[in-house]
Amino acid sequence: MPRRTATMLASTLMLIALLCAGVLIPVPYAEMSPGPTVNTLGDHGGEPVLQIAGHKTYPTDGHLNMTTVRVTSADFRMNLVQAVYGWLAHDSKIVPHDTLYPDGKTEEQSTQENAEEFSQSQESAKVAALKELKVPVTSWVIVSTVIKDSPAQGRLHAGDVIKSVDGTAVKQPSDVAKLVTRHKPGQKVVFTVVPAKEQAAAEKAHKDATKTQDVTITTTSSEDTGTKRAIVGISAGTDHTFPFTIDIKLADVGGPSAGLMFALGIYDKLTPGSLTGGRFVAGTGTIDDSGAVGPIGGIDMKTVGARDKGARYFLTPADNCAAAAEDTPDGLTLVKVKTIHDALTALKNIRTGDTAALPKCTTKG
Repeated sequence: MPRRTATMLASTLMLIALLCAGVLIPVPYAEMSPGPTVNTLGDHGGEPVLQIAGHKTYPTDGHLNMTTVRVTSADFRMNLVQAVYGWLAHDSKIVPHDTLYPDGKTEEQSTQENAEEFSQSQESAKVAALKELKVPVTSWVIVSTVIKDSPAQGRLHAGDVIKSVDGTAVKQPSDVAKLVTRHKPGQKVVFTVVPAKEQAAAEKAHKDATKTQDVTITTTSSEDTGTKRAIVGISAGTDHTFPFTIDIKLADVGGPSAGLMFALGIYDKLTPGSLTGGRFVAGTGTIDDSGAVGPIGGIDMKTVGARDKGARYFLTPADNCAAAAEDTPDGLTLVKVKTIHDALTALKNIRTGDTAALPKCTTKG
């Protein structure tokens, strides 16, 4: 066989071998890409995203779009060819698999966690919007979760309202840990609670729950901070009673990052006029009960998805500004926000055309 032919054959075989290796050998990466973006002022799946009953609402227009990120599943094993293609593509991002599914977390566990965060974000969005409108919201501290095989298992239950610990009234979730850790491991602590069933029945009857019970639990020790401290094995959270019904209908979405846009949508429907002035505004950000906006993941994918759908302005958590500004899609203005009040001020500037006053994101933040 002539040397030139042999060299070409060997090169072709080597190329085939490399391509096969690239296709067959998995690499420890996952892919993020722009997910669906939904107008919180509009319909989705044939029904309004925001449904309010028992209070006057007003017509709206324009867009206040929440944004999402699509990720590969936990059991998907990317090959080298797919990873290289993703690295080269503008509308996707390749990240270490453990970034999305840390500590061997399964897709089911991740989905459940995202669902819980999404539910909590909806509650906080309602509270933040109503507080901004000066509408009273009744809140109380509850048992959020009970750790399996902990001293509290079978004694306290998710949804129980914590009225006091050792006779000291509980006003916010952080009070619970402070009161429990006054004890030494092995000592008893007394929780005064309204059982979850009693609370649910009272809410259904539009009454205040009055039936309480004392639950005594022997603390155990935790060494997660390097020193032993007393714990009972629960996490505390907050629940609310609203003066009218606000339902958020949006399936197949998880995580806390839509909180800001839900809050703005609720505010818009409960106030005369249009927050956007007919403009296409998208955004992202967690929100807490006080209206503070927090950072989220996948900001660069969310800005791409928003611009592809037609957004001209993007409400961006302040802590995400630097990363988002590194590769801003053409025609999209990134607006920095730290609170719901900041967002409402920015929307006023957008609808009145005073865009020079907008606090824009830069690569410095």
